[in-house]
Amino acid sequence: MEKSEKEFVPTLILCLLLGGFGAHRFYVGKPLTAILMILTLGGVGIWALIDLIIIATGGFKDSKGLKIKAG
Repeated sequence: MEKSEKEFVPTLILCLLLGGFGAHRFYVGKPLTAILMILTLGGVGIWALIDLIIIATGGFKDSKGLKIKAG
């Protein structure tokens, strides 16, 4: 199975520190949803928390639909 070019650790750290501003979504190439996160402050934190859980469990995908996984 093909893996994303984007790294797991930077994606996770960006979500932890700047998740409410969609920094992790900019990093993986999803600028439209990142802008929506900025406008809603990460869905008032809920959207950012959901993304954090998805990233941590290995289910988050980049703009090409490839999963971002550790290792």
